[in-house]
Amino acid sequence: MAAIVLALGAPLSAAGAEPPITLSQRAAYTRFDAPTQITNAGDGTNRLFIVERRGTVRVLLDGALQSGWFLDLRTAVEDGGERGLLGLAFDPRFESNRRLYVYYTRNGGDVVVARYTANSAGTTVSATTVRPLLLIEHSAENNHNGGSLAFGRDGYLYIGVGDGGGGGDPENDAQSTTRNFLGKVLRINVNGTGAGTYDTYSIPSSNPFAGSTPGLGEIWAYGLRNPWRTSFDRGTGRFYIADVGQGRREEVDREPSGFTGGRNYGWNVMEGTFCNDSSRCPLAGDVLPAAEYTHDDGNCSITGGYVYRGTAFPKLVGHYVFADFCSGRIWSLPQGGTTADMELRRDTTERISSFGESEGGELYAVTIDGKVFRVEAR
Repeated sequence: MAAIVLALGAPLSAAGAEPPITLSQRAAYTRFDAPTQITNAGDGTNRLFIVERRGTVRVLLDGALQSGWFLDLRTAVEDGGERGLLGLAFDPRFESNRRLYVYYTRNGGDVVVARYTANSAGTTVSATTVRPLLLIEHSAENNHNGGSLAFGRDGYLYIGVGDGGGGGDPENDAQSTTRNFLGKVLRINVNGTGAGTYDTYSIPSSNPFAGSTPGLGEIWAYGLRNPWRTSFDRGTGRFYIADVGQGRREEVDREPSGFTGGRNYGWNVMEGTFCNDSSRCPLAGDVLPAAEYTHDDGNCSITGGYVYRGTAFPKLVGHYVFADFCSGRIWSLPQGGTTADMELRRDTTERISSFGESEGGELYAVTIDGKVFRVEAR
């Protein structure tokens, strides 16, 4: 089936700048139910896994939608708005151990991070294989759930958790490292035992708050509002966190490879570089974003992406590609770049809910209304 290149708004790159980004779609890629993520298993099958908010995961193989569900958690998941099945990460050794990890909201809105095991062929997952890892109490608000799962080069699982909802983080959860996991990135060792609520993971001794009393040793970074999404640059190992702002700024946070953790990204005192609470500014130890953009012209919610490491579009290599959910704009950020280096590469009408990589490093995007696109730069 030939690809159809969609004319989704105008490319806004200046003459002589990097090529504009195009979203390419196949007709079969329009059948999904509120997709929240697209990812791969890293097992040599070249499958793309589409995570649907209602609690299901479906598979695309060589452009064809496979029948049935890879995973069906609809009886466990509460969906709607920002709730639902929000994250999926395959164990780096999935080809041999068949383990995968999910992040979802259960009935009532609490966050669950759990492990499942696929069948020996890796083609389907039974809900009965569940092993819960984390249960994170969430407020009655249905937003700011987070939902990002990503494995780093260190083999540890990084988990992005929202601040629990409510304007301005009223409980100041994001700034506390001793009360709960809200407004944080966590880092755990899923190959260890002990120290976890369900005895299914361990806390790396190198975590910045490991062993603190009182404390929550799982915390890797804090001061976040709603990290959507996080990713690792497969070329350099750098860690990217896209944090959704409140009323003024959307931010991209970037950590170097091999970083020791412990950064405070500022929320709820800071929103990007903007002082959100003048009574507490300046905030000692706050790490300002690598890049940010304002809510001008309809922007309202960042959708974090990936650093392109594919082979099809050489001029895009090394650029972090991300978008705004409300305006449909797509930007790129070069390695080490700052706000001044952000380049608007496409202005679309699409509500991009997530980006993802194929096994070969090609980029894809999904929209909340059910479409899947390949990201191209020509």
